Amino acid sequence: MGVSDKQRVHAPPNPVLESHFCSTSKHPTQSSLERLSKQTGCSVRQVQRWFRRRRNQERPSKLKKFREASWRFTFYLLAFFAGLATLIDKPWLYDMKLMWDDFPKMPLLPSQYWYYMIELGFYLSLIFSVASDVKRKDFKEQIIHHVATIFLLSFSWFVNYIRGGTLIMLVHDASDYLMESAKMFNYAGWRKTCNVIFIAFAAVFIVTRLVILPFWIIHTTLVYPLTLHAPFFGFYFFNGLMLVLQTLHIFWTALILRMVIKFLPGNDIVQDERSDKDETESEDEDNDRERRGKSKNGHVQNGHTPLNNNRRKTD
Repeated sequence: MGVSDKQRVHAPPNPVLESHFCSTSKHPTQSSLERLSKQTGCSVRQVQRWFRRRRNQERPSKLKKFREASWRFTFYLLAFFAGLATLIDKPWLYDMKLMWDDFPKMPLLPSQYWYYMIELGFYLSLIFSVASDVKRKDFKEQIIHHVATIFLLSFSWFVNYIRGGTLIMLVHDASDYLMESAKMFNYAGWRKTCNVIFIAFAAVFIVTRLVILPFWIIHTTLVYPLTLHAPFFGFYFFNGLMLVLQTLHIFWTALILRMVIKFLPGNDIVQDERSDKDETESEDEDNDRERRGKSKNGHVQNGHTPLNNNRRKTD
């Protein structure tokens, strides 16, 4: 798909700056920059450039992000169609109240067993690979989501909430492969394709996570069972995890809508709100010009820079 990385310039070895970077801050303040400049014998501009290059070294490359999105796209797509094959002929897919028929002595079908094992193994792998995966701004929320999902799948397996569990997995997989494919085209620079897929992902995500999941599935696991059985510990624990996931879905929907709002007016490529981008030389130059402008013209007042009174009169 033509994905390639730009050559990054590495920061030269400097024990003083490296110590500050690792132990104090990756984004030093102006006073820290001036102090480090004196300690190292470099100009403030050179110290700024060193920190920018050092931060870029820790950011994942575009090729790494593309590879991660590619294998996740492959899994989510296969998992979604595996879920459809598992549930397409099951009556509780069309009438979710039927998931409670014969509970708790419902038979375990081979297709349900393998669907559960594949999904559970995948989320366990995400926990173990968290140190090497691309870290985004919602890293903590992702960890909470993975842990809650693992507990939800494991607990539903033990208490035979398997029918409900398969429905939950199918709803989640319905939009995830679209998100990963949009990322792939984003990294490849296919702007129009990325935009179209992202809009489709946003629509499917909102319908499945904010409509089908809470009003159909959670209603069937939280409200309807009270008409059949007395609540017990498993009922509260299972639905508590469901509400945790639903809260995360609302959080991610807010991020998605922010991206959609930024995307629509400019007709430009959608940028992942959770990802960092490399800093460039031009950003340093802009910051320098801004600081020089402030020192020359004084502080900004009411959002406007005061006029310079050193202009020559021509009267």
